[in-house]
Amino acid sequence: MKKQLFLSTLLIILALNAILAQKYSNEFLAIGVGGRAHGMSGAQVALTDDITAAYWNPAGLTQIQAPLQAAVMHAEWFGGVGQYDYLSFGKALKGDRGAYLAFSLIRLGVDNIPYTINLVNADGTINYDNVTSFSAADYAVFGSYAQKLKNPHLSVGGSVKVVRRVIGSFGNSWGFGADAGIQYRKGSWMLGAQGRDLTTTFNAWSFNLTDREKAVFDSTNNEIPVSNTEITKPRFMLGAAYKWKINSKTTLMPAIDLEWTTDGQRNVLISSKSLNIDPKIGVEADYKGLVQLRVGVANFQRVKNDFDPNKEHLSLQPNFGIGLHLGRVQLDYALTDIGNVSAVQYSHIFSLRLDFKERSKPTQEQ
Repeated sequence: MKKQLFLSTLLIILALNAILAQKYSNEFLAIGVGGRAHGMSGAQVALTDDITAAYWNPAGLTQIQAPLQAAVMHAEWFGGVGQYDYLSFGKALKGDRGAYLAFSLIRLGVDNIPYTINLVNADGTINYDNVTSFSAADYAVFGSYAQKLKNPHLSVGGSVKVVRRVIGSFGNSWGFGADAGIQYRKGSWMLGAQGRDLTTTFNAWSFNLTDREKAVFDSTNNEIPVSNTEITKPRFMLGAAYKWKINSKTTLMPAIDLEWTTDGQRNVLISSKSLNIDPKIGVEADYKGLVQLRVGVANFQRVKNDFDPNKEHLSLQPNFGIGLHLGRVQLDYALTDIGNVSAVQYSHIFSLRLDFKERSKPTQEQ
């Protein structure tokens, strides 16, 4: 029975203890949105030009041609255990130079987690009616604005975000932060830069554990969490892309992003205690604006040899994607591993983008 009690609270303990490790706080916001982006391994800072730019680089919102645009995405982890969903919509602002306003929602959640801490009664009998369930979910709401500058090749944008994280009835937090970005486009070249969590995003956590739950934490040698503030330090993305016209029907667009972090040493391609650089490389081939094929590589890591700890090899994560553009509808699919970079366990990602026209006003007869 002790084993059952341990397993029933394992997810709670892991989730609550992860809060104490601030280096990887709010990591659900590092996953990314959109089938196009995932197919290219996240190389989007310079080339993003649709509603998903609110996440990748808000400056890219100025490239949207439709007066109204909306997008949705769904992905599942580990056979459907984890659900990742995204919804966004935006509108061009009249009377302002290339201005666009967008709102986005991201949710990552594990639902219906069995909670069996009360499975065994005080007299040792088992009562399955005492088994309940809970959810562990992370939410983020973005409000984004972008505008072109006097120089028509330059665009700037920014996002403010509210973060809500909930672990059943045991703990919850509210957080706030801001991102900003810039894009430069001239000819076939595209350059971009984005700063995430520039304000140092924080999450204020509060916990509500019963005496029994505290006793389980204590018996399993886990620290009992207390109310605290979790800090997410800034990270920076630099990107470049080039649109190469092969012939009248086909274009090829390679792109690269370099993600810079300063919150301590990470296992990335360029790693140090003060600065880490994680590259993301992607290529998109487009045929007549109807069909797109995408490939990408990211998550470069040094992995130690299981048989010789003094040796290591470089691992990477390949991604693949395909897109279909039908009038005002864009369908995107990506086969990618966003759940476990150390094993071959891929996730299927689907996203849909819709362009809308504003309702025309009736003309008055003269």
